[in-house]
Amino acid sequence: MSKKPTTTTLSELNVPALDLAEGTWISRVWIPAVGPAVVLLKDGQVYDISASVSTVSTLLELDDPVSYLRSLSTTESLVSFDSLISNSDASLRDESKPWLLAPIDLQAVKAAGVTFAASMLERVVEEQAKGDPAKADQIRSGLVDSIGTDIGHIVPGSPQAAALKEVLISQGMWSQYLEVGIGPDAEVFTKAQPLSAVGYGADIGVHPKSSWNNPEPEVVLVVSSKGKVQGATLGNDVNLRDFEGRSALLLSKAKDNNASTSLGPFLRLFDETFSIDDVRTTEVSLRVVGKDGFIMDGSSSMNQISRDPLDLVAQTINENHQYPDGFVLFLGTLFAPKQDRDQPGGGFTHKEGDMVAISSGKLGTLANRVTTSDKAPIWQMGYRSLLQNLNGRGLLEAAIEPR
Repeated sequence: MSKKPTTTTLSELNVPALDLAEGTWISRVWIPAVGPAVVLLKDGQVYDISASVSTVSTLLELDDPVSYLRSLSTTESLVSFDSLISNSDASLRDESKPWLLAPIDLQAVKAAGVTFAASMLERVVEEQAKGDPAKADQIRSGLVDSIGTDIGHIVPGSPQAAALKEVLISQGMWSQYLEVGIGPDAEVFTKAQPLSAVGYGADIGVHPKSSWNNPEPEVVLVVSSKGKVQGATLGNDVNLRDFEGRSALLLSKAKDNNASTSLGPFLRLFDETFSIDDVRTTEVSLRVVGKDGFIMDGSSSMNQISRDPLDLVAQTINENHQYPDGFVLFLGTLFAPKQDRDQPGGGFTHKEGDMVAISSGKLGTLANRVTTSDKAPIWQMGYRSLLQNLNGRGLLEAAIEPR
């Protein structure tokens, strides 16, 4: 933790710039007096391709969306990349100009939990602390002493994991979080409703009754209805440690609230420059800057994940569960903040006005400002509103099949 003069805009977070010269990048923007648009980013410019394909879900159902995008004629730019980023900060926005939305639309929003050993232990701490951050340090040290082994080296579902489970049960140390962390079945839950995620620059929402919460910086895979991973983006799986710590049955209330899911800034498609192997080695950094001058930095390394990303995809879509409009999958995070913010033993929790930046050299920077879910702009555009909008613009056909 450190203190410095108050930062006032997202652009002041000192995050790395994104080079769009390499890769295939798409997103969605809001065009004032028009509505949502699918856009292609290249050469520092943003091109509206909605007349050709009006939903991201439709585009990603193609066998080769990259070749399709490269075949499109893009002559008239909607806005420059720099202008779009600047106008996407909700605190500075000129609502007569375009701004970024989440880069997905019709897809289900799913998340895999407890996929890193370090964060798995923190979930056990939450459970035993019953949502009280003051008890966390004592429980944390006792848990590590009791387990007496490096769980990070145990393959989930392996005979070694089963043997450890028996030992921990005998010691009264077994937990539902250890079950999904090292057992054969991954935790996969619904994080948010389709079309409810917010994008770069938007306010993100924390439940107003939560007093122990944190950002969760994650890589997010984007998957077609056939189970093909088409690309990746960044996500903030805003987490309420006190709600879930009181009871795992509060998971839906802890995870799915207004503006509690952030995705972006763009979707990078798999092509010759970016693949699932790049996802497996992605480094994700986090910076939180508070209005009080508080600063917290953290990171998450995908090479320390306990389950392979493709295994998590296979546990999400299979003969038991289908997603006809595709889905996105949060892959979990290594990051679990333990820094004290206000008083010793109090741990970290968000305060209103915190700015959060999640960055990766391969995926860009997703930046948002924290508010409470009841104060964030209400979610209004669901399926019905989107269909009405596309119909009024003559784009329904392009939502069914690319032109």
